[in-house]
Amino acid sequence: MKGKLYLIPSPLGEYDPSMVLPAPVLETIRGLECFVVEELRTVRRFLSSAGLKGHIAELEFHVLNEHTTPGEVEAFASLFDRGDVGLVSEAGLPAVADPGSALVALCHRIGVEVVPLTGPSSLMLALMASGLNGQSFAFRGYLPAKTDDRRTAIKEMEHQSKLLNQSQIFIETPYRSDTLLADFVQHLQPSTQLCVAADLTLPTQYIRTRSIAQWRRDRTVIGRRPCVFIILA
Repeated sequence: MKGKLYLIPSPLGEYDPSMVLPAPVLETIRGLECFVVEELRTVRRFLSSAGLKGHIAELEFHVLNEHTTPGEVEAFASLFDRGDVGLVSEAGLPAVADPGSALVALCHRIGVEVVPLTGPSSLMLALMASGLNGQSFAFRGYLPAKTDDRRTAIKEMEHQSKLLNQSQIFIETPYRSDTLLADFVQHLQPSTQLCVAADLTLPTQYIRTRSIAQWRRDRTVIGRRPCVFIILA
């Protein structure tokens, strides 16, 4: 009988996992010996704080990131012949804006049971706290890195938001957060609502929803913090 794939959420920052992960999830983590992970160093710290301190050397790790080839993903199929496997992302929910989705797709193809576990989602936490439309929303991921393409995309997403009365959710690498905020403030219409949600679940958490007109009057510096942006035109 094949093992199962457990989708293991991880904290959004450096703190005790029990603050955001239920006890049954932590118990499941402690019972696993094989993990497919996005980044080894981060996961080792997380598992150590989740109750596996002193046992990390006994665990089996396989890396799945943006550089993993389709053939390498297919090779993970043999792991389930030996038992259960845990999938861990860099932060938050695995397989959501995360290369781990390729492993989940493989499991569905080969008949391995997929078990999602409860944990923090920066996208849903930001939407919950934004006050924007939670009945209709779309996750747009990363906007284009090139300046002209990014600004064109911002205009297109604003038009889509207004047409459908739909919240549009974006993420960005921390070192580009202030650049993206500046583009939103400069290129969106004054009446469009923008939520900025940074450092979610951390003591430094910052969540504000304002019109673009208000953001223009009160400029904010996010710095190199993980951030979710939501607009509603």
